[in-house]
Amino acid sequence: MELTIQPVDATNREDVLGLTVHPGQQGFIETPAACLQDAADYPEFRPVGLYADEVLVGFAMYGALRDSAGGRNVWMDRLLIDAQYQGEGLGRSFTRLLLERLEQEYGRQPIYLSVFEENLGARRLYESFGFEFIHEYDADGEWIYRKT
Repeated sequence: MELTIQPVDATNREDVLGLTVHPGQQGFIETPAACLQDAADYPEFRPVGLYADEVLVGFAMYGALRDSAGGRNVWMDRLLIDAQYQGEGLGRSFTRLLLERLEQEYGRQPIYLSVFEENLGARRLYESFGFEFIHEYDADGEWIYRKT
């Protein structure tokens, strides 16, 4: 299976907006529409479609965001796999590809993400890639994880 990451643009925007998560995950991630609005409001975000054999199976955003000290932190954000494609290992595969992309685009440096404490599946996934909870929380109360 060929996995690719493609920017969200006019050619795939409507398809991205049609992605859904499993009902039990709805409280853990924003809708694709909310994500794309955030990307429009904050141009540091790069929204991308996640494709398996040229079929859209998911979405993510990433970017280098300003921190309170005026620096920039690299974030991997909003990873979702459409409900119909879950359970196939795609979340793990795309996490690996996204981490490779972040290193290519921003160089080797810490990478941040946030996750709700209750989202045990996502926490286990990210921890398997070396992310650690840094005992800080984002504005929504999500745990902030960092991979160094």
